[in-house]
Amino acid sequence: MRNIFSQIKGDRAIWAIATLLAIFSFLPVYSAASNLTDYGESGSTISFFVKHFMHLSLGFAIMFAVHKIPYKYFKGLSIILIPVVLVLLLITILQGSTNSAGTNTSRWINIPVVNMSFQTSTLAAVVLMVYVARYLSKIRDKSISFKDTILPLWIPVFFILILILPANFSTTAIIFTMVMMLTFIGGYPVKYLLVIIGTGIMSLILFVLVAKAFPEAMPNRVDTWMSRVENFSNAEDTEEDYQIERSKTAIASGGVFGLGPGKSPTKYILPQSSSDFIFAIIIEEYGLIGGLLLLILYSWLLFRIVIVSQKSDTVFGKLLVLGVGLPIVFQALINMAVAVELFPVTGQTLPLISSGGTSIWMTCLAIGIILSVSAKRQEIKAKEIFEGDNPLDILSETI
Repeated sequence: MRNIFSQIKGDRAIWAIATLLAIFSFLPVYSAASNLTDYGESGSTISFFVKHFMHLSLGFAIMFAVHKIPYKYFKGLSIILIPVVLVLLLITILQGSTNSAGTNTSRWINIPVVNMSFQTSTLAAVVLMVYVARYLSKIRDKSISFKDTILPLWIPVFFILILILPANFSTTAIIFTMVMMLTFIGGYPVKYLLVIIGTGIMSLILFVLVAKAFPEAMPNRVDTWMSRVENFSNAEDTEEDYQIERSKTAIASGGVFGLGPGKSPTKYILPQSSSDFIFAIIIEEYGLIGGLLLLILYSWLLFRIVIVSQKSDTVFGKLLVLGVGLPIVFQALINMAVAVELFPVTGQTLPLISSGGTSIWMTCLAIGIILSVSAKRQEIKAKEIFEGDNPLDILSETI
């Protein structure tokens, strides 16, 4: 056991937060999984529990393996993986998965050998943030024109977003927002960012108009997006409104201390209770206290992400940590906001809590990258001590 812990590097607080979230996730997932058979899912509650355990086990294996890789290698890997994710996204969107209304719902591809589904947009999001961090660190303190950044920076961003957009607007919006935030933090000129934001808005409007004009030629989810926004403002009686109402009922019945583990009655009538709306089930069973503890854990994770970023020895390390770390907390806040009707329904899961393999794996991949950066900082500190620096000086710097 001691040998295992000796192999774990990086920020111990982040390891602890990820572990606590993962352990806690078994309780609401096991409880909420009892309603999945009512919505056409095959298998027993135990099988879903085991499946969630396997997803988390693989996720932590990814986290452990990635945190052993020196983070400088992620620069080159991002360049190699950008065309790979573009091909994967293209395959995903061209596979022609549509529902009865002719809407493109292609978000996953099947992995033939292991017969598992994989959501390509989540991998694309992590790779893109690493790529953007690499480019921003490269041009740091350099005088650049907007024209110079179009091909190396914005063209890859544009193509990735346009390939995700038809089937998943919420993920596209989150990635775009995170890229804008990272470029702003990275010192990219604000006047150029305003141009990109304006271009993004115009491109979205154009996409919606074309999709509405030629619905058969380009199956998409535009009508779904518009209906969700309209229902959010008008509160019409739709499926999304039904989910929100059941979610608010669960939250209201939870009170301060909750009904107790596994005692949620709403999980039997709330679709996506183990994924998109798991936060409502958590509050119903564990009350306001459970919800606040979860919020504290994500806030603590955000705090540690900022600390690791600030202590990184390179600009790339600082931007890399923020680029892959901030979306985790941002997605968690969006999931919670949807459950309490502060946001329209988005379909975003609660990181490390909701069931679902791809989301867990990519979250663990991002955390592994953060831990790789913090592990490098620990290595530098250990080297300074070994070479004879004053330990008291190093301690004062750490504090």
